[in-house]
Amino acid sequence: MSGPVPGTPSLLRAINDRAALRALLQHGPLTRPELGALTGLSKPTASQLLARLREAGLVVLDGVREGLPGRTAEVYRINPAAAYVGALDVTPGRIEARIADLTGTVVGEHTLPTRRRPAGELVDRLDAALRGANPPGRLRRVVIGVQAAIDPTTGRLGHAAAEDVPGWQIPDLVPTLGAGLGVPVDVENDVNLAALAEQAHGAATDSRDFVLLWADQGIGSAIVLGGRVHRGATGGAGEVGYMPAPGAPTARESGRYAGHGYQALTGGPAVLELLRSYGVRGAGFRQAVAAAVRAAGGRGARAGQARAGLREVAARLAVGLAAITSVVDPGLIVLTGGVVLPGGETLRELVEEELHALTIPRPRVRLSSVAGNPVLAGALELALGAVRDEVFGSTARG
Repeated sequence: MSGPVPGTPSLLRAINDRAALRALLQHGPLTRPELGALTGLSKPTASQLLARLREAGLVVLDGVREGLPGRTAEVYRINPAAAYVGALDVTPGRIEARIADLTGTVVGEHTLPTRRRPAGELVDRLDAALRGANPPGRLRRVVIGVQAAIDPTTGRLGHAAAEDVPGWQIPDLVPTLGAGLGVPVDVENDVNLAALAEQAHGAATDSRDFVLLWADQGIGSAIVLGGRVHRGATGGAGEVGYMPAPGAPTARESGRYAGHGYQALTGGPAVLELLRSYGVRGAGFRQAVAAAVRAAGGRGARAGQARAGLREVAARLAVGLAAITSVVDPGLIVLTGGVVLPGGETLRELVEEELHALTIPRPRVRLSSVAGNPVLAGALELALGAVRDEVFGSTARG
């Protein structure tokens, strides 16, 4: 058995470079002594490192800082222009694009309205959305969020009806898109990306094992175990919308991608119909949930009806969450989407109460706290992680 591989000078430099760049990302502009204190590097090593990173274009001088009388210190920061990444959130009606620099600062956004078009125009639409966001430089990676999942055994998009993702049913999808856009591409399920955003910046920053439930027009979930998204053998882990549920038709009666299972009880149209049966009015399910919460805060028969309606919505959601909890045993469940967010803390508390009545584990239930579009936020997080690993290791090869 061979022993440990001794550290080579190039390996040690790479480790030090990564540590310094991570410190600059986390703490912002730093002086050489501050960088040395955070990384444990000696003054000569920190000086050599900064010179190397400046030569590589990864670090730039950010002025000087006044210290003791007559003394100043140079301040260094990450060069934001060292790399740019793109994120796309694709739905049948529009493509949202966002561009960020190496520090994660958003430098461009664009929304491209779309309609159902032939497969041959897919790359053109994606490219138009990215160009509309005006990238300041060449993109190093693009992450695309879609309402489906890549099957790693086939390279095709699965777990969605063809009409829901028109133009995407092509072989070798990721290499084809990468070649067409001229940039490395990742295609990821949109709910998985929302979970990454919650893990990085939202309600799940303190949790390594959690489930995110996206309840909207349809239902989806993401499962994070040990800090990593669990995708499953065919990429479909978390596709709970069609999970059999008591009182709902199954695929046997309705067809594979028809309205059945969990989302037939808890998707937006079902929730709207349910609340209307309790006398709650709203132009759509989001408005109806918000109206029910407002009415439930009042008095009288109307308030009682609204509270009963919200309780039944929560009970339906809890049935599916109980099934997930019994298998995954998460420490946390994060709720997001147009069915639950308009219900705020009122609906969250009801869901938690109903869930804990059904399960032996009692996971915490929280609302999403990611502002804006969580799919784009998660896509940028994934893209930045990959590109930072790539760029931060470049000095070792220089």
